[in-house]
Amino acid sequence: MDAVREAVPSLASLARHLGVTRGAVAQWERVPAERLGEVSRITGLNATVIRPDLFPEAAE
Repeated sequence: MDAVREAVPSLASLARHLGVTRGAVAQWERVPAERLGEVSRITGLNATVIRPDLFPEAAE
């Protein structure tokens, strides 16, 4: 979530884009897999940067 937090003006802004509350986003320790594509599109970050645990082959 650190990279995501750095890539958006605020969690409230990200939440608005996702159609969820700021509190919901603030509770995330990791971006949920089902939200990964949306968050990647909004932030401009590659999915492997946001959730490297889902892409172990990218670390090799």
